[in-house]
Amino acid sequence: LDCPLLLSTVLLRIGYVDAGVAGSIASTADVLRACIRGIGLAPDSRLISSVFLMEFTDKVLTFGDCAVNPEPSPEQLAQIAADAASTHKALTHQPPKVALLSFSTKGSAEHDKIDKVREALAIAKSRQPELIVDGELQFDAAYVAEIGAIKAPNSPVAGQANVLIFPDLNTGNIAYKITERIGGANAIGPILQGLAKPWIDLSRGCSAEDIVNAAVIASVFARNSPTP
Repeated sequence: LDCPLLLSTVLLRIGYVDAGVAGSIASTADVLRACIRGIGLAPDSRLISSVFLMEFTDKVLTFGDCAVNPEPSPEQLAQIAADAASTHKALTHQPPKVALLSFSTKGSAEHDKIDKVREALAIAKSRQPELIVDGELQFDAAYVAEIGAIKAPNSPVAGQANVLIFPDLNTGNIAYKITERIGGANAIGPILQGLAKPWIDLSRGCSAEDIVNAAVIASVFARNSPTP
């Protein structure tokens, strides 16, 4: 194997190493190709997706999917939500409250893109009834308690969301970068989900601290579970 990324994933698959971190000098596409070929999906996985941990001084939010799936179907969006909730709980030890985001809150607008989010919510609830998830919610309704109480007073998530699921890659990628560069959050990831072994991607704009954070997360996954 003459590709360092592919060699690394094969070593991970055969157990020579317990986890992997890549991407500081490689694109996400290259990192994904290597893990698909070298690691593969977890036995019960339907999809590879990603989340970012958005770390503030007083809280940690989980954003998904911000790096992998350009236009997820309702089924894929539901899977991203479930996997992101599991990742959030594993890394923060906080109960996940999942918001499926949109430009509409509970019927305030009508559009095919909103229908996709509503369908994803129905699928997520049917697959995992215990998951605290709701949608469609605008970001302010999902995150700000006062606005959530007005726009979605009966929601179990509105105003309390700590796992934010974006309807497509455009919105997710833009949102995490704005949150990082203007909002001052420390963005950790992309943390890949759905693989047979822990494999963490990095942005090519990452710092040394970002690499250390990703390595710590990979170690946590390797210690606690075969998959994120």
